[in-house]
Amino acid sequence: MTDTAPASATASATAPAPDHIVATRAFYDAVAEDYADHFRDVFAAQHLELALLAGFAGLVGAGGAGGEVADLGCGPGWVTAHLASRGLDVFGLDLSESMLGIARRENPGLRFEQGSMLEPGIPEGTLAGIVSWYSSIHTPQDELPALFAGFRRLLAPGGYLLLAFQAGEGVRHLERPFGHLVALDFQRRRPDRMAELLEAAGFTLVLRSERAADEEQGESTPQAFLIARTPHAGRPVGHSPDHAAADGS
Repeated sequence: MTDTAPASATASATAPAPDHIVATRAFYDAVAEDYADHFRDVFAAQHLELALLAGFAGLVGAGGAGGEVADLGCGPGWVTAHLASRGLDVFGLDLSESMLGIARRENPGLRFEQGSMLEPGIPEGTLAGIVSWYSSIHTPQDELPALFAGFRRLLAPGGYLLLAFQAGEGVRHLERPFGHLVALDFQRRRPDRMAELLEAAGFTLVLRSERAADEEQGESTPQAFLIARTPHAGRPVGHSPDHAAADGS
């Protein structure tokens, strides 16, 4: 799991990272092994999520956008590996070197790179798909428009984006997870607001889904999932010839 690391072309290479970037990296570097041990079986049993990822893989594979899929904020690489098993040409990127160490160890045939979501070093317009699986939950609210605009630029025409996040309001502050001396804020988001931000960034919403909190797994909030698409070349955002014909318009 990772967060954004804003930078400008004129910024000094030695400029310190923002506090929330430092905190996010330190948090996941500290908890990586415990996190993987605790949540590995949980992820494997999330049948609705796995079905959603399979559906996303089908959309990307049939979309004709070409190119790779980037799992941005890949954590221990479980989503990356699942998408690869569905036939996608996918790689993972994360801020935490400790998380990447697990991902590489458990998936030696896949590519994992260290980097941030806002400066991933990926050529614009080359990705067929992007997955942000709970990786925007540490991004401050006022940075989301820039994050989503960056996703939009990375995707080829007709490319797909999948977002997963906790639905709700406010912030959960977590301290000393698994006994480690680190702390981090987890942002809850309203799905309707996230959808509005995606549309403002040039996406068309394809799917909005929400499931109830799984109290047996310790969840306290519903989980939300959005799939959005960039327009095909030459087609304005939101234009749907098939729907227009069906409406008689």
